[in-house]
Order: sequence, then C-alpha cells, then structure tokens
Amino acid sequence: MAGDQRANHRLSNSCILLIVLAGMERLAFKGVASNLVTYLTDVMKMSNSSAAKTVNSWCGFTSMLPLLVAPLADSYWDRYSTILISSVLYVAGLMALTSTALALAWSPRNKTTSSSSLLLWSLYLISIGQGGYNPSLQAFGADQLDEDEELPCSKDDQKSKKKSLFFQWWYFGVCSGSLMGVTFMSYIQDTFGWVLGFAIPMISMLTSVALFSGGSRLYMYKGDEAIYCNKPFESIVQAFKATKSKFMSCGIPLSTYKSDQVELELQDQKPLCSEEFDSTKELEENPARNGVHENAKVVLRLLPIWTMLLMFAVIFQQPATFFTKQGMTMKRNIGSNFKIPPATLQSAITLSIILLMPLYDKILIPITRLVTCDEKGITVMKRMGIGMFLSVIAMVIAAIVETTRLKMSRQMGNLDSQSETVPLSIFWLLPQYILLGISDIFTVVGMQEFFYNEVPIRMRTMGFALYTSVFGVGSFLSAISISLVEIFTSSKGKHSWFSDNMNEASLDKYYWLLALLSALSLLLYVILCKCYKSRSELENENCK
Repeated sequence: MAGDQRANHRLSNSCILLIVLAGMERLAFKGVASNLVTYLTDVMKMSNSSAAKTVNSWCGFTSMLPLLVAPLADSYWDRYSTILISSVLYVAGLMALTSTALALAWSPRNKTTSSSSLLLWSLYLISIGQGGYNPSLQAFGADQLDEDEELPCSKDDQKSKKKSLFFQWWYFGVCSGSLMGVTFMSYIQDTFGWVLGFAIPMISMLTSVALFSGGSRLYMYKGDEAIYCNKPFESIVQAFKATKSKFMSCGIPLSTYKSDQVELELQDQKPLCSEEFDSTKELEENPARNGVHENAKVVLRLLPIWTMLLMFAVIFQQPATFFTKQGMTMKRNIGSNFKIPPATLQSAITLSIILLMPLYDKILIPITRLVTCDEKGITVMKRMGIGMFLSVIAMVIAAIVETTRLKMSRQMGNLDSQSETVPLSIFWLLPQYILLGISDIFTVVGMQEFFYNEVPIRMRTMGFALYTSVFGVGSFLSAISISLVEIFTSSKGKHSWFSDNMNEASLDKYYWLLALLSALSLLLYVILCKCYKSRSELENENCK
C-alpha cells in the first residue's frame, strides 16, 4: 500500500524525458538570449538603448507567438506533430544565426545592412519555432499525468499534489537548462567567440529533437475528443458569430456545430423577432455552445490578473539588458587572469531557484500548513503575490546599488570615459539577482499552475500560451518604456537615462520608476484577489 502511494507521487518516464528536453531547449534559448545584448553592442555596434530595445522586442515577440500558435495546435494539429514541426524551425533559426556569426568572423569589416537583416531574420525564425514548441511541449508533458477529469466537484488531493509536483520539477528542469545556458554559454562566447557560442545551442536543440522522436513509444497521447470539443479556436470564432447574429437579427439562435459551417436555423413560418430569445433554454439544448460561453467567461476573468502580472514581467527583462551592461563597468576580476562575464550573473537567478525550490517544498510549505491550516500551505494567488512583492524589493536594491556605483564614478572623475572600471565588485549585484530568483519560485511556478487550472482541458495549450504571453507583453512594455523615458529625458541636449556612457547614465532613476510602478501593480493585484473566484470554486458552487 505504501509502495502504491509512493508510486502515485512519482512522475512517469515520459514526464521525466520531457522535463529533460525542456531543459535542453532552455540551454539553447538562454545560450542565445542571455548575452545577446553584448553581441549587438560589441559585434553589431548598436547603442545601449537600441540593443536593449532589440532584445526586449525579440523576447516579447517570442513570448507572444504562442498566443497565435496555441489555438491552431489545439484546433487543427495534435501536440506531438506541433512539437516536431516547431523544433525543425527552431533548429533552422539557430543554424542561420550560427551562419551569420561565421560570416562576420570571416569578414569582420563587412557589417552591412544585409548582415543585420540576416541576424534579425534568424532570431525571428527561432521565435516562430519556439512559439509552437514551448507551450505544446509543456501541455504534452501535462498530458502524461493520469488526469482526465475536467473539474470534478470533489477534490482529489493526490492528483492535485502530482500536478503541483509536475510543475515544480518542470520548472526545475527549465532552470537547470537556463543555468547552463547563462553560465557555460556566456563564458564560451566571451572567451572562444560567437561562432562556437551559437553552434553549441544549435547542437543542443538538434539532440533534443532526436531524443523526442526516439521516445515516441513512451508517450501518452490525449486530445482525440469529439471534433467540436477539439476545436476551441473555431468554437470561439463561432461564439463571436453567434453574438453578432443575435444583435443583427434580434436573437436568431445558432445551430450546433457541423463539420465546416454553422447554419442559421429560422423558426418555420414565424417572424424573425416575434419570439424572445431564450438563452438559458438554448444553452441547455446545445451543450457545445454552453461550453463555449463558459470558456469565454473563464478567459475574460483571467484578463485582470494577467494584466497585473505585466510589471513583474517588465522587471524580468532587466537582468538580460541593463543589469548586464551595468556589470560591464564594475570590477570583475577573480585572481589576476580571470574576468567574470557579466551575463553569467544571471545564473544567480536560476541557481537560487534550483537550490531553494526543494526548501520551498520541505520547509516552507509544512510551516505554512500549520499556520494557514491549508493542505497546499500557500494558495496559488498568494504565491504569485509574494513573488511580485519580492521583485519590487529587488528593484529597490538595484536602484541603491546603481546609485552607489554612479557616486563612486563621479568621485573618480570618470564621466568622459566609457571603458573605465569602477572599483566596486560585480558581486554587489548578486542580491538583486538572488531576490529575483526567489520571486521566480513563487510567481512563475504559481503562474503556470494558475493558467493551467483556469482553462478547460481542451484549451491547455492556450493556457500555457497565456502564461508565456505575460512575459511577451512585458518585453514589449519594457521596450516602449525605454523609448518613452529616452524621449522625455534626452530633451534640451541632456543625456538620457540610457546614455551609452554608463557613467553618465541614470539607470538608478529608471529602477526607482520600475519599483514604483510594480508596487502600484501589486496593490491592484491584492484588491483583485479579494474579488476573484477561481474556476474550481465556481464549479463547487454549481454542484451544491
């Protein structure tokens, strides 16, 4: 009996394989993204603000694409095929990126517009591949769990714990891959060059595709429900058509979904507007439309929470951009010969996640269970809120450290020198990185579970796409905020907050601005949580 209980808490071999593959994909992506700002400024000779906006826009586009691909994956393609096709595009983009670096290495003086265009095309090809790959792989991994029920009225604690276990180990695998991508690849790129630095992520992704194909016999394949239920994208379109038809023709009801079209059924020999539209009766007679309307309500209820998480995503764009540029001006020596690549400090985020996540399960959750008398210890909503609060504290610390760095630089009289190193150790940046890692444990894992639970089973790829889209829109907001701040602070001949000369920049003011906006977002989030009812709570109310 005890052996059966232990087995219930274990993940299947297919889940473990997919977690490993997710880690390999993160190694490939972080191997490119974490140090890309350095490549753009040092090799492509972009300004600091232009490079930061390019990285933010690319990351935003990458994270937003799942919103477009996920409905197609849920409606027309099975997840296994989507993963395979997307991975081919992913590898093609990495090959193109490596070829671009190789061409520039052969002729470093030939940095033409065509080289920049080829670089951008290769980056956005990676985005297209990842747009289908990431949400489909995670949804496919969740499919391996022994859980088929939509939302049972009775809570199954064993299934809930196994689901939480999957998300936590999934994020552990993702962070392990990210750690390798940030530390190992940043060192390779700074020491041995960009050709090898981009070739290794390409090889990692090629290997993951081979392993995924080889493990096809292990997988559990789900999602072969009825045609209508398997096409949430079409059902949403039909819902909009139904609403439009209701207003245009005084509430003519739509028939049930039939293969390729939805026909308007008119009452025989009755005027169009003679009878009042009975929505309740129709939804009882047409459960498919009932599901559509319920799904639409769920998505609309998620929108306020989704919006409040955006500032958290904006903060998480800083380590790969301004934190990295900030570290380049600080003392980085270990011994006489070795210099720490600034991008490797991003590994502090993933390393803190890897080290502290087991403590979250073994120490924090048991303590909070005693305090809150809740089986989960901390609810998903509270978990996200704690992470948001910690991210605000991280930005406050970042602002204080940057203020100190600028003060030391001005005391030394280094305002005219872009390359002069400030005698302040780069390790002073560690607290803000570690705090962001701890906030990640709370908010990001909570976001995955939140969006997974709040969408129907047939739309789970879309649920993961909603989660990644938070970071996509956050990246675009970060790029927009940089542009706006640059416009307002560079007027009347003044240096902007993002001056290429880091000793003349005012990143500390930008960090204070982000901390203030994030605190406001957290306050609104707390207010929304008081009013929000989860899908399971609504289901339980309907079952009474």
